[in-house]
Amino acid sequence: MLISSAHAAAAVPAATNPIMQLAPLVFIFVIFYFLLIRPQMTARKKHTEMVSNVRRGDVVVTAGGIVGKVTKVLDGDEVMVELADKVAVKIVKSTLSDVRTKPEPAANDQ
Repeated sequence: MLISSAHAAAAVPAATNPIMQLAPLVFIFVIFYFLLIRPQMTARKKHTEMVSNVRRGDVVVTAGGIVGKVTKVLDGDEVMVELADKVAVKIVKSTLSDVRTKPEPAANDQ
């Protein structure tokens, strides 16, 4: 008789606090924010700043892996990139994956 009443008492669920039920979900969201969302936002901001500061003479790499030299920054979101001698293409700035600054000219020590 003593054992059966113990099982019956364990089967009755205790009243749970609704805030404690939401705590794991909030905790998971906080982890996702700091590990996924925030770094992606900073990377996007860095890329936007890099692309907006493109200037003539910079060596750029497109998303397709093409390396060229910026010959002209056009109005809007486009640049003219020289791929080879007398070969220039118009590229949308947002497709640039890397912007390398132009090399400094060699010092004339003579």
